[in-house]
Amino acid sequence: MDRTRSVKLGLGVWALVVALIALVVLTFLPTPYVIQRPGPVYDTLGTAAGADGEQVPLIRIDGAETFETAGTLDLTTVQVVGNRERTPSWFELALAWTDSSRAVVPLDSVFPEGVTSEQRDERNATLMVDSQHEATAAALNELGYDTGAKVVVVEAVDDTPAAGLLEPDDVITGIDGAEVTSAKQLRQTIQDAGGDTIALTVLRDGEEKSVSITPEKRTQGDATTWLIGITLRTDYDFPIDVTIQLDNVGGPSAGMMFALGIIDTLTEGELNGGENVAGTGTIEADGTVGPIGGIRQKLYGARDAGAQYFLAPASNCDEVVGHVPDGLQVIRTSTLEESLDALEVIADDGDVDALPSCTAS
Repeated sequence: MDRTRSVKLGLGVWALVVALIALVVLTFLPTPYVIQRPGPVYDTLGTAAGADGEQVPLIRIDGAETFETAGTLDLTTVQVVGNRERTPSWFELALAWTDSSRAVVPLDSVFPEGVTSEQRDERNATLMVDSQHEATAAALNELGYDTGAKVVVVEAVDDTPAAGLLEPDDVITGIDGAEVTSAKQLRQTIQDAGGDTIALTVLRDGEEKSVSITPEKRTQGDATTWLIGITLRTDYDFPIDVTIQLDNVGGPSAGMMFALGIIDTLTEGELNGGENVAGTGTIEADGTVGPIGGIRQKLYGARDAGAQYFLAPASNCDEVVGHVPDGLQVIRTSTLEESLDALEVIADDGDVDALPSCTAS
């Protein structure tokens, strides 16, 4: 009997030792995943740390009258735990899998093969600057300002229809006799041509030129796209000076909240009625709100920061259903105008439940 008990005890000790060794090994083994968790929340109506560490207005406007605001219009962020140089341990992943505010995602989806952390940060910084310009254009367009948009060629790719015909810094002013007002409009006109030759009017070194280009067909799955082989940027000549101060945050997903913050600062009253509102979404100069990543983590970050309402891109709604933290109401939006309409209902103590919801069936 004693011998049997001794054998069982010995086996139990060995099992414990093996389990501990396995745990240690798993702790140090690299993993093919990273963790997304709620990041800092910034009030676009408030302040942020400047380059010298001093608090400065997150949105500063010169050249126009500004007005007092109240409540919050929070932009939300996501933090990534891990990178290609150091991935989370299996133990850390196990903890994240049990936390509804976190997500375990494949490493390659956040840090593509061949892209360093520095390159990713540089790209995200560029996207942030672009989103600030688009947000400023969207806000000023909504308020009736002329933003002086110009569509400019960044590059004509080798071995494409535009190679040798368009050059960097060409300003595209017309297509098939119609004025070009945005890169989005230019691309759509090319698609609508269905492969027919298009006539572009460009300004090159101040001289107007006419260029004819025949797009080439690209097919991916069931989707057909017509391309001429250029990358574009949109330059603006803003009538007022809008400065957005936000360091150490990258990507384009704050665009919509920037636009709302600019509008609130330039208009009397309070867009949000003094309530705490958060949100996310890319934005284009025409007011279109686009999808973002990490929507679930942003919902938790907003709730924890005290928001009662959350403006979410309609294209992200399928990720929201079943993942809304208690105490937060999610409102669906696809344009800047819809976001403003939702804020008007909130400010007027209207029927918020009647607003489009990501969780409605």
